Order: sequence, then structure tokens, then C-alpha cells
Amino acid sequence: MTTVRIFNNHIRMSFALLAILESLIFFGAVYFAVAIRFNSFDFSSPEIVFSVNNFYSKAIAFAAIHMLGMTALGLYQFEQFRGRSGFAQTVARFFVSLLLVSIALMVLYYLFPYIRLGRGITAIAFAISLIGIILLRWLFFSYLGSEVFTSKILVFGIGRSAANLLHKNDEGELPTTSYRIVACISTPGQIRVVPEHLLIDLGESLLQQAIELEVNEIVIALDNRSENYPVQHMLDCKLNGIKVTDPVSFLEREQGKVNLSYLNPSWMVFSDGFKGSRIKTASSRIFDVVAILTILSFMAPILLFVAFFIGLEDGFKHPIFYRQIRVGKNGRHFDLLKFRSMSIDAEKDGPQWAAQNDCRITIVGKVIRKLRIDELPQILNILKGDMRLVGPRPERPEFVEKLAQNIDYYQQRHSVKPGLAGWAQLKYPYGATEKDAYEKLQYDLYYIKNANPVMDFFILLQTLEVIIFGKGVR
Repeated sequence: MTTVRIFNNHIRMSFALLAILESLIFFGAVYFAVAIRFNSFDFSSPEIVFSVNNFYSKAIAFAAIHMLGMTALGLYQFEQFRGRSGFAQTVARFFVSLLLVSIALMVLYYLFPYIRLGRGITAIAFAISLIGIILLRWLFFSYLGSEVFTSKILVFGIGRSAANLLHKNDEGELPTTSYRIVACISTPGQIRVVPEHLLIDLGESLLQQAIELEVNEIVIALDNRSENYPVQHMLDCKLNGIKVTDPVSFLEREQGKVNLSYLNPSWMVFSDGFKGSRIKTASSRIFDVVAILTILSFMAPILLFVAFFIGLEDGFKHPIFYRQIRVGKNGRHFDLLKFRSMSIDAEKDGPQWAAQNDCRITIVGKVIRKLRIDELPQILNILKGDMRLVGPRPERPEFVEKLAQNIDYYQQRHSVKPGLAGWAQLKYPYGATEKDAYEKLQYDLYYIKNANPVMDFFILLQTLEVIIFGKGVR
């Protein structure tokens, strides 16, 4: 097993281990910084801890803020480890994280003096952290694709469904490095689509083959499940501790999305997810209101400045806000509020998606769209109850009608309230085509299935990466 499930989300064991080791590096950096600062080089001596008041509180706070900063910058997302330039990009993001953390620590030290570290200790701790994290990340990059972090998968099937598990991305890499398909079991009556070198015959015992191949998991990927379904073989494997999975659950775990090409209605109904309750609804509402009031307390001056400059550019006789009808929970329409970032006559020819370098965008609009500030008035929609802080992005009725006709399960994204931020926005860039809508729907369904307040918090935290690096801006 290469993943662990925490708060309904599958976390790669390799990343969980990385996070634990890096948190220890940050904590240890404070410990060694205190020792160096006070010339106490007997690191086993308890005097190091007692030489600083509230040492454990200060060290834990230092480590926690750093870990939150790295999470916010996407340093625990698999996408950061793709390609030859992955390590360089990771180091660059880590430097940005250090800058943000230093600002956050200054604010926290002012608000909570009992966790404050001296300037000398802080500087030394930053230097130790920098060296330790870069070395650890270099080692992590070196061993990420090794057998240590890779699960061996046996696929039962040789047709289109099995071949979809082998699809490669644009860089020529598998969609994930956490698994490797070692073989595909040939079954009668199916047209072979998978590469021939992966082909093996079923034989008398699937269990014996799985043991010989040392596989960790078997994925049932038959194009037609009504034929040749290996019930007894699967039971034998499960009873002997080998995990047996269907393609939807397998790819949900590995890719963080519900793969529509395999999806069927029964899976959605009977899967471990898509649950709601009054307690969950109430806790989500409390989370939203508290978070929105906190955001307003910090962002109110910025909102006023933005409103002023929008009026200054186009004249104060024109509206500052832009109202647009969107589709909410259960298909109900509501007026979504945004800062106006386009010209007054932007949609004189009818509704249309924003294009790259869209000429309709104003000068102020380019700035606020890049920083996602144009979306902030939607906090009023959240307070009203039309939206949540986190959820699938609300779409326009004209687009919904068309997409629902062409994409199966599209209406299911309206089973929950739409959100200001979302899982799909973290995992996929701005969508302006039907293909993009199809891809983003897979991430929306994953969120709907697994949503919880902890997941909401980390989505909001990682939205900082979207803002800083302008992911999906148009």
C-alpha cells in the first residue's frame, strides 16, 4: 500500500513520510540554533531546552508555520515532482515559502509574544532549515520513482479499460509514480489493446500468479463485466491479503479525481462517500461564517481600494460590481457578485468564456483577475447562503444546459453548494472548453464525495499558490 487515508483523502505514503521528516527538521533547527547561539554544543544536554523559555511551544510554532507555508505553496503536491526541472522549481518555491513564513512569524510574534524566538536564534534556525530541507528534497527526488515508493499492480483485463490505466501524459510519464503495472491478465472474448509485453494468461490460479509477481493490488478492468468475471479468483486473493480494486476507486485514490470513463451510477450510490448530515451542514456553515468574517477584517481596506480604482478607470457612473446569474445547489439560480474586470459592453454578443489575453479586460481588471481579487465580493453570496467558501465553481445557466447534455453526471456537481475556491481549481487550470469542463468535473465529483472541514481548510490554504503563481488566470 503506497497511500494512507486521512480525513477521507488518500495521501501518498512517500509524501506523508516527507512531511514528517521535514517537520522534524524545522523543530530540530530551533534546537540546534539555540545550542549554537548559547555555545552549548553538548546536544544531549537538557540545558539547551531550558535555556529558552517555552522552548517546545516556540519550536512547535516555528515548525508548524513552516509546514503550513510549504503546503500553501504546493510543495506536497505530486505535480511539483514531474519533469527534469522539478527539483529547481521546488527549491524556488521553498524560497518563496521562507519569505512568506518570515512575514507570518513577524506578525505572530507580535500577537503572541510567548512564542517569540530571538533574532539570532531565528536567523540560525532559518539557515539550518534551508540546508536540511534542500538536502532532504534532493534525496526524495532521487528515490521517488524507486521500488520503495512504488506499488506493483496486476490488471485483470486487456481491453480498452485496462489500456486507460496505462495512458501517459504529455511528458511521456505515467500519470503517477506511486504504482507500476507489472502485467495484464488475458481473458477470452476481449480485444487486446494493452502492449503485448504485459500480456500473461490466467492459468489455474490467479492467487499463485499474484504471489509470483509479488503484486500489492489487483485492478479489475474488464470492458464487459458480465462475461468472464473471476469471482472465485478474486475471493482467493482477498482472503490471502491481496487488495482487489475497481478502476474508479483505484484512479480516485491515485489521481485525486473520479474518472468519468469508468464511472457508473451504482458506484456513486454504494461507494464510501457522497454523505451528508445536519451536523456536517451546520459545521460547514460555522466554518464559512467564521472564515469570512476573518477575511473581511483583513481585506476590507483592499476591497475599498479596488472599488475606488475600478470607478476611477471607467468613471464612477458605471457599476463597480458585476452581477451574473449562476447555477447553485439543486439547480437553483442566484446572482453572483464580482468586481467588474471587463468593459461595460463585454457581453454585447452574448455569454462567452474568457480567452487568453482577452481584449475585454480592463487595466484594473488584469491586476485583480491575476490576484483573484475580483472574486472577493462573493463573500456576500457566502454570507447569504448561496455559496460556500469551498466547493465546485458555479457556472452560468447557458453553459450548464449545454454541458449537461454532452457530459454524463454533469448535473451531479449541483448536489452541493458551489464555492469560492475549489479542488478542481487547485488541480486543473482555467477551463474554457467542453473538454476542460469534463476534466474539472472529475475533480468536482472527488470533492463532493470526500468533502470535510479539514479538506476545506487545506484547499483554502493551497489557494494561496493559485494566487501567487497565477494558475489558470485569464
